[in-house]
Amino acid sequence: MQLPQSVSNAAEPWTTAELNRLEELARCNIPPCVIGIRLGRPEIAVEQKAAEAGITLEPANQPPYGRPPSNSS
Repeated sequence: MQLPQSVSNAAEPWTTAELNRLEELARCNIPPCVIGIRLGRPEIAVEQKAAEAGITLEPANQPPYGRPPSNSS
């Protein structure tokens, strides 16, 4: 049985390229569940690695998917 795409890399060590991609996606405010799908990792693994690497996920004051916050001043 083949693993679902979202966990196909679950048992593999994280590569430098994956860490760079994680940081890039986090900067774009992509949710951890979507990052997991894109990297082939479980959401919890994405959250744990982000915490280890000091990468902030899901800023509460920004809209999702990289849209800049609206300036309603």
